[in-house]
Amino acid sequence: MSRDPETPRSTSDRPPRARRGAWHGAAALLLALGLGSCSPSRFAVNQIGNSVAKSSDVYTSDDDPELVRDAIPFGLKTMELLLHESPRHPGLLLAACQGFTQYAYAFVQMDADYGAADFEKQQALKTRALKLYLRARGYGLRGLELKHAGITQRLATAPDQAAKSITAREQPMLYWTAAAWGAAVALGKDRPDLVADFPVVKALMQRALELDENFQGGAIHEALIILEALPPEMGGSVDRARMHFERAVALSRGERPGPFVTLAETVAVMKQDRKEFEELLNRALAIDPEKNPSVRLETVLMQRKARALLAKEDELFIDSGSPEEAK
Repeated sequence: MSRDPETPRSTSDRPPRARRGAWHGAAALLLALGLGSCSPSRFAVNQIGNSVAKSSDVYTSDDDPELVRDAIPFGLKTMELLLHESPRHPGLLLAACQGFTQYAYAFVQMDADYGAADFEKQQALKTRALKLYLRARGYGLRGLELKHAGITQRLATAPDQAAKSITAREQPMLYWTAAAWGAAVALGKDRPDLVADFPVVKALMQRALELDENFQGGAIHEALIILEALPPEMGGSVDRARMHFERAVALSRGERPGPFVTLAETVAVMKQDRKEFEELLNRALAIDPEKNPSVRLETVLMQRKARALLAKEDELFIDSGSPEEAK
């Protein structure tokens, strides 16, 4: 994600800049709609697309998740409108892949896991999140196809070989395609067609790791925690998950709560280690969102998730009571 250290700390004192991304999206959409009736030139659409693709970065430093929740869908549909006119725009394809993945995770799957009032609502949200992940994967694969025609088919038959053809310049598209696909696999464990894609996701993530393990402060290692936390019969490994956790923490200098929350909700719960679960989540909550303003929104959201996990702790562990009470 882009760094924007000049972004003010709170939403209350920044009316012009806070809504920059939304205004860019609105202006682009209105212009696109206006041009649409008179067959806009590809050049004009591409110029608008360049602006929209870049404007999404402004959200990452925000400290108001609900403002972002309400703004993102409009931006995503703006991207899709522009992609209809310019279907091979690499910036828009990447932005759509990233945007749909982030929105599905932060504002749909999190609601399903920790905010749904009943089982039926929870399942509906999970179904929606899965569809959004698959939509994101589609945009990512379209982006990879721009320079690697036929790679989608090659990934299905020889994933390791196909992934090796992807270069460092395509690292963002590679990572977000794998992230969307991996999230879909993790959420759709009851779907054989998705489970069968695990080797593809693993090959893409491993290739991303080979190209640059420091990408977005260890984000690849964090994603691999989730993949390795899958059951052994699906190719997962707890030991490898812990290894990726250590690297994710090191590369992020301990300033991002994501690795702690991810290991807690996967490995700690799987191993029924309540003590580790609590320690990891408390470490996540101890991180100051202002220490790394460029990822302030991510920190706020992951800390919200950490609190939700602690609130439902007794539902996740067979033993009753806290570790202190058990002594």
